[in-house]
Amino acid sequence: MVTSDALPRLEECTCLAVRQAARHISQFYDQRLAAAGLRTTQYSILGKLRRLGPMTINALADELVMDRSTLGRNILPLEREGLISVAPGRADRRSKELRLTEVGIKRLRAARAGWSEAQTGFAAAFGDERAAGLRALLREVSTTNLPAVSGVTG
Repeated sequence: MVTSDALPRLEECTCLAVRQAARHISQFYDQRLAAAGLRTTQYSILGKLRRLGPMTINALADELVMDRSTLGRNILPLEREGLISVAPGRADRRSKELRLTEVGIKRLRAARAGWSEAQTGFAAAFGDERAAGLRALLREVSTTNLPAVSGVTG
């Protein structure tokens, strides 16, 4: 039998703290993007495609530090609404290439005001300097090569 003394303190779990903060911030941004009919993840997908141009699902998943299957689920409503198109890749016809459509560009522009409001609101609550520092630290975390556990795949 495991006693509570043997369990690690949840306050010390970095993963839990980051995930809770991410959910809290995502909900804040989602509320502001709702008027444009987008969620935070969808806004990020459209924004990356706007900035980087057409790309494969795998390349976009890498850019967003997202699992390919999760990205696949997130692009379905965007494709259904005509915001992106999915076609065979130019270099490898077996791959799927994502493109932002004109409708997607318009939706992204419409969502920009909500995104700006969320950015301003977060900076007001957290402070401009701390918000900038947090973004820099999180970018660093996202690009850190954390060691893999041998024998674990996925």
